[in-house]
Amino acid sequence: MTAIEGGRPELAAALAGKGAHVDFEEAIKNFPPELRGVKPENAQHTAWQLLEHMRIAQADILEFCVNPKYKELQWPDEYWPGNPAPSDDTAWQQSIAGYRRDSKSMQDLVTDAARDLHIRIPHGGGQTLFREALLVIDHNSYHLGQLVFVRQLLGIWPSEK
Repeated sequence: MTAIEGGRPELAAALAGKGAHVDFEEAIKNFPPELRGVKPENAQHTAWQLLEHMRIAQADILEFCVNPKYKELQWPDEYWPGNPAPSDDTAWQQSIAGYRRDSKSMQDLVTDAARDLHIRIPHGGGQTLFREALLVIDHNSYHLGQLVFVRQLLGIWPSEK
């Protein structure tokens, strides 16, 4: 077994948000509905925009990894929500559920010993499952940091407030 093969559990843990950064569950915990669409001064996005962007991007990367008929989304329009706020609590909850589902699917992909982490994805341009997992980890960490920053600016961090 190679060192990378032995690192599958660590990749899965990082995809789950375990490690040095705040995890997804803590970042969204107790987020007041009335503040989900508020863009604080000095912030680039609302909490809704960040949550939905993370869900869309993660779903897109997962789709790329598993679908030979993958069709690339248009950047940036199809990667960001059109509205600064969710239409209702159901939209917020559905975005969270989609993020969780796709995160679990990425974790399952990297822990599946039948999948070679280093074989090029046939319909890609040289990408591997290992590289795509690192991309998800990096992307989600960055935007979770932004989400915490939005919470700080709104005065609702830590999430117990």
